[in-house]
This record gives sequence, structure tokens and C-alpha cells, in this order.
Amino acid sequence: MNWQHHACRILSIPALALCCGMASATPPVEKVTIPDSIPGTTRVDAEGVIALAGKTPDLVIIDARIAGDRKHGYIEGSVSLPDEQTSCASLAKVIPKKNSPTLIYCNGVKCGRSVISTRIALKCGYTRLYWFRGGFEEWLANNYPYVVK
Repeated sequence: MNWQHHACRILSIPALALCCGMASATPPVEKVTIPDSIPGTTRVDAEGVIALAGKTPDLVIIDARIAGDRKHGYIEGSVSLPDEQTSCASLAKVIPKKNSPTLIYCNGVKCGRSVISTRIALKCGYTRLYWFRGGFEEWLANNYPYVVK
């Protein structure tokens, strides 16, 4: 038995993963309980997104999904800002002012990425936040148009 295999036998599970090459290149997604609402935001459904976009020309739409999900389609005009890259600095680059109307979505009701991004935006002081809880899944279920690139 070579020394690497022997060392793996006496290490903890996290060390074992690193030692024996089982470590993932991407960190695990934070487990998030999906609430019915997020205080400080307005929850909208797919029809509400359409209405909001129609009456709010300066609406910023943030897609909190990872690139692998976005490549299967996204709401036209949305900006890709995955939850794992969301910070006050990254939000400031895409949202002109703290009171700019901003909609955040991800895959659907089982996806916590929009929850994480929305909570970060709240902590950063954004005040006109809309949360599309049903996300892209609900968008597709309503047969609304989307972009694939």
C-alpha cells in the first residue's frame, strides 16, 4: 500500500476528500428554507412580472441562477447575477440606485438562490425589491417567451 492510501485511512472525511481527489471544484449550495414571503419585498407571480415590467420601464431583472441553468433559457432583459456572486459591490454594478425597482428570480419554488440574493440586496439597502418566488419554472408553465443563447 502506498503512503497516500494509508494517509487517507487515518484522515477525517473532509481531509479524505482532499487527499484522495474527491473534493468538488464548486462549493455546496447553501441549504435555504423557501419562505412564502420575504419581509421588505413584494412577492409577485408570473402575471405580476408581466404587469410590473409593463408599468415599470426602469425595472432591473436579476436572474440569480447559475450559468448552467441560465443556458437553458432566461427572461428577456434579465441580468445574470448568481446568488454565489451576489454582494453589495456586484449589485451596485447592475442596479443604478438603491431605490431602483428590482425583480429577483431563480428556478422556482424549490430554488433558494433568489432567496439568498434578495436577502443580500435587502442587507445592502435596496428598497424596491420584487421577489418572483415561482421563478423560471412558473414562467415556462405560463408559456411566456424566454431567451436561449
